[in-house]
Amino acid sequence: MFATQGATEYLDEAVTQAAHMLQTAHLAEQDDAGDALIAAALLHDVGHFTGTISGDQLMTGIDNRHSDAGADWLAQWFSSEVTEPVRMHVAAKRYMCATEPGYADRLSPASVYTLSLQGGPMRGDELAAFESSPHAQAACRLRRWDDAAKNPDAAAPTFEHFRPLLARLVRG
Repeated sequence: MFATQGATEYLDEAVTQAAHMLQTAHLAEQDDAGDALIAAALLHDVGHFTGTISGDQLMTGIDNRHSDAGADWLAQWFSSEVTEPVRMHVAAKRYMCATEPGYADRLSPASVYTLSLQGGPMRGDELAAFESSPHAQAACRLRRWDDAAKNPDAAAPTFEHFRPLLARLVRG
């Protein structure tokens, strides 16, 4: 998946989908995140590949709900410590846009565009619902790495580097 669909352009960013996901996981690893959160960082955009609507369609104005599609697909093999930060990483962007002054100003143009398709900044009851999730903090950490992982010059490990970590986390 990383070698095929992952080799394609990542939503008008300067990196491929695979490079973005690998950079995100590398940032999580450098930040001493636990194994489950590193796996979530690596796999957070897998819903662009596994959902019924592609990432390309997202950029044409159709919300592909990739966070839910990816989390649902990953739930076949991984626990909620991996799947729920994946599920919530779009909600984390919406939450942080609503609660952190200046956060929205730091988003890439593609992230600003997708934010408009994904419901914009959270309002009202959505804020409290997000905050009450036991996975909210992990989702916000993942979101920060996600935002920073769009550098065409950044070095990141290959997928093979993360294979043993994923193997440890797969449910038997």
